[in-house]
Amino acid sequence: MENKPIARTLRLLSQLMELHDENPFKIKSLANAAFKVDKLPFPIAKKSLAEIEKIDGIGKSTATKIVELIETGHITDMQTLLDKTPEGIVEMLGIKGIGPKKIVTIWKELGIETVGELYYACNENRLIEAKGFGLKTQEEIARIIEFKMASNGKFLYARIESEANELFHKFKKLLPDALLSFTGEYRRCAEIITELSFLVGTTNVATAIDSLAKAELLKDTATTDQGLTGETENGLLVKISVVLASLFYSELFKQTGTSEFIKAISPKIENHIADAESEDQIFERAGLEFMLPELREDDTFIGKAAAQALPTLITYADLKGTLHNHSTWSDGVHTLEEMALYCRDELKLEYLGICDHSRSAFYAKGLEIERVLQQHEEIDHLNKKLVGFHIFKGIESDILGDGSLDYPEEILQRFDFIVASVHSNLKMDREKATTRVIKAVENPYTTILGHPTGRLLLSRKGYELDFEKVIDACSANGVVIEVNANPLRLDLDWRWHQYALNKGVKLSINPDAHRKEGFLDMHYGVLAARKGGLYKEMCLNALSLEEIKKVFELKKNKTLNHSTVQQG
Repeated sequence: MENKPIARTLRLLSQLMELHDENPFKIKSLANAAFKVDKLPFPIAKKSLAEIEKIDGIGKSTATKIVELIETGHITDMQTLLDKTPEGIVEMLGIKGIGPKKIVTIWKELGIETVGELYYACNENRLIEAKGFGLKTQEEIARIIEFKMASNGKFLYARIESEANELFHKFKKLLPDALLSFTGEYRRCAEIITELSFLVGTTNVATAIDSLAKAELLKDTATTDQGLTGETENGLLVKISVVLASLFYSELFKQTGTSEFIKAISPKIENHIADAESEDQIFERAGLEFMLPELREDDTFIGKAAAQALPTLITYADLKGTLHNHSTWSDGVHTLEEMALYCRDELKLEYLGICDHSRSAFYAKGLEIERVLQQHEEIDHLNKKLVGFHIFKGIESDILGDGSLDYPEEILQRFDFIVASVHSNLKMDREKATTRVIKAVENPYTTILGHPTGRLLLSRKGYELDFEKVIDACSANGVVIEVNANPLRLDLDWRWHQYALNKGVKLSINPDAHRKEGFLDMHYGVLAARKGGLYKEMCLNALSLEEIKKVFELKKNKTLNHSTVQQG
């Protein structure tokens, strides 16, 4: 074993000891020993225990640990500490800028146990309120985590959107007479992008490829007679295919859909693609309704295209309001009035649903009952003050471990609507997690099931659920399911939207905004919802103010009647 891995292990042991508040003298001694071992001019593994003990800065206790590591590949004391430490917390120790003391705050005070949760907390501005953190530290942590994600070769759609569009315009400026389009994952608006691909149609393929290569818009380019590949500054793989203009639309069709989609649709279009002058023509010749790129993931919508029965997909302009948002009452950055004015004046929306965290979310300044009542007084005041706009009294109620909601019935009755979400105990098995969520769905006060799996894309898988059972329960109880528009969540996954819609379950595109700019994430929620085939008639926040008022009132009256019957 070389010196560097030995030094890294000693360093990690010292960090783990600090994390678990062990003897400060021993921690400092191990940290110093790690530094010494790393700088030794000879391989320490070839030395005996007696020789190691004599090395300056390494005492008998540390020498024993080094020998144990060399001989067995591990240190018993360290393994004991590792067993008591969540894997994600250990991973955080490798992030520059946050030492064990800060990680203890993140873990014990904020309840964060994974790097993905930490990144999400940075996006929610939650770190700046914790002791020992500031805005610069929060931004630096977010930047380091983003870089780490990128090193895996996978990117969130939202993180590369502006860069992708900028590249598109540069390519278009370089080849003004050529046909140009995105293809592949990006054109289908996939939530995770592994390759940004383009198609160029031109009268001279070789000249176009040469121009693209000489422009040096990408790093590490490699050319072939079909195009070129390269990378952006942040490591995103870019592929540019170049074909004759006469083949552009047939290639665009082939390079947009997944292999599963192309295989499924090929029998219908194989004789109609070769000389196509547009993608529309390919579908028209095959007797199919035109399928937008985002629907070309699999065979789900092919039958509907054949029956001329594709849905008119929802658009951002269809949204009339925004539900599930947070203000300074809990862990938001802007005040309730600031959030409302931004929605009314900048986004031209009709209503805002405020859903600050419930009391169990102590890490996010969740609202105790007294503060719920105080917030409702402010909402009443603002609703009298704000002309042409309405704030609905909502709450993001934690779904507790047994599936119940986070307030007594007399408080739940006071809200216009309730988003029920799981934020804790994320490691339940599939059966228990499903039972827990269904119990919350069956609660007559639940209006919307929030981010159903709790997933964080590229960092946390989310808890296992029997989706069919959960969606069936939502159908039976008139509960809407959230499409959480935060680019890290996009939960409910679009792959389950059709099942929900077929069961008559409405969806709600909720930004989960913690600051004014967070409302803009509804754009990504719309993209995800379109992939799932959502249309405005089945989207809760596509309802006008008057329409959604009636929906909430009907739900509330039904719930109160249910409660009266139970009490009787």
